Amino acid sequence: MAELDQSTAFPETPRDFGFYVDGQWRQAGDQQERLSPAHDRLVTRTARCSKQDLDDAVAAARRTFENGRWSRIPGAERAAVLLRTAQGLRERRDEIALWEVLENGKPISQAKGEIDHCIACFEVAAGAARLLRGDSFNNMGDSLFGMVLREPIGVVGLITPWNFPFLILCERVPFILASGCTLVVKPAEVTSATTLILADILEKAGLPAGAYNVVTGVGRVIGQALAEHPDVDMLSFTGSTAVGRTCVQASAASNLKKLGLELGGKNPIIVFADSNLDDAADGAAFGINFNTGQCCVSSSRLIVERSVAPEFERILAEKMARIRVGDPLDPRTQIGAVTTSAQNETILGYIEKGKQEGAKVVQGGGALDLGRGRFIQPTLFSGVTPSMAIARDEIFGPVLSSFHFDTTEEAIALANDTIYGLAASVWTSSLNKALTVTRRVRAGRFWVNTIMAGGPETPAGGFKQSGWGREAGIMGVEEYTQVKAVHVEIGARAHWIES
Repeated sequence: MAELDQSTAFPETPRDFGFYVDGQWRQAGDQQERLSPAHDRLVTRTARCSKQDLDDAVAAARRTFENGRWSRIPGAERAAVLLRTAQGLRERRDEIALWEVLENGKPISQAKGEIDHCIACFEVAAGAARLLRGDSFNNMGDSLFGMVLREPIGVVGLITPWNFPFLILCERVPFILASGCTLVVKPAEVTSATTLILADILEKAGLPAGAYNVVTGVGRVIGQALAEHPDVDMLSFTGSTAVGRTCVQASAASNLKKLGLELGGKNPIIVFADSNLDDAADGAAFGINFNTGQCCVSSSRLIVERSVAPEFERILAEKMARIRVGDPLDPRTQIGAVTTSAQNETILGYIEKGKQEGAKVVQGGGALDLGRGRFIQPTLFSGVTPSMAIARDEIFGPVLSSFHFDTTEEAIALANDTIYGLAASVWTSSLNKALTVTRRVRAGRFWVNTIMAGGPETPAGGFKQSGWGREAGIMGVEEYTQVKAVHVEIGARAHWIES
């Protein structure tokens, strides 16, 4: 696959991709085209695969898993491949970032930072591959010894979203591979390029053919078929809660495959009066506008102590007004384009609904015309009530709703008043308040006096309808294993039937 020399130059011609099965690049009978959401120009053509292509990919993953070329080699050997992959990402960082920007619309500076995180994911997973262990029990009496083994679950289907195509991929793939599993990836049809580039990097790092396969195409065809496939042992899906439910149904209707689900969020950011308001306002602005708000852990519900609410909203609105929205290839840009036309209409629809339901626009409140592409103003609503659509639904855009509270108990109740439980943040100078809120708000990830911080050493996942399972860290490797109990008789076994 050709590599670009200039990382910020718009390509003169679109890039054509095949799909990747059993270590070979293949071509499909049909293609899908992708226009850059920021520039309205054709950037990639990818294969529109068939169900037969998917069957071929699953069969390749199964063969490689069963022959043991990956599943039964020492953890140290798997770690070496993962570390070489990390180095490959370093060498092609600018190239990967460019194609992520062109298909997704996120700022180039953000894309490069995400790839640095992806490198760390492979490095952490390499360490975890060497540390994955079972257990032993030598207290079962003189004649019996017990062991607990962790074994790779088998063939994993991985369905990734369009908001973080490469980041989500790399928060899953290295940990799946570290466990000894093989996989078939179905990326979002509008953002497939970087998933295919990773195939080239993994191959050069020494990953056996069939361990990593990529089948591109429409979600309702290829994604659904992957979820229903009887020879897939586990499915990892990142996306909406609604589609997560269809994955559960597909699992139940096929082979009861294990599921890992990272789904929606309506995440609270709680700001107490004793916090540093300027710091908290910057965190709130970042938490809702990062990635144009197209982030499952976006802090879309501001819960601020009533005594400082007017001042805090003033500071926050001023900060949001200064966010640089524009061409994602400009390194100064902080917010790029909305990734899809459908999502753009969804966000604008929620903004209008918020106005109709009586919420007050403090900042933003509409589209931003930059001549081409799809851009939306960072938007802050006040006077929001819990029954409003903008308060309850995951908008997936740069739209923040502000609520007020008087007591800690009220703040906790507001934070928990959602079907979701993905992430939360609290800002306070009081350790007691921070620990009280952290322990009682139901969320899988929590930040105190910061937001969206952390690395692949710690697990990620949700409570309630935000999903099942955990990704990253040693738990992210264990997620793709199954436990086997082994009992060994020492000496002569007492016979059941008398001699």
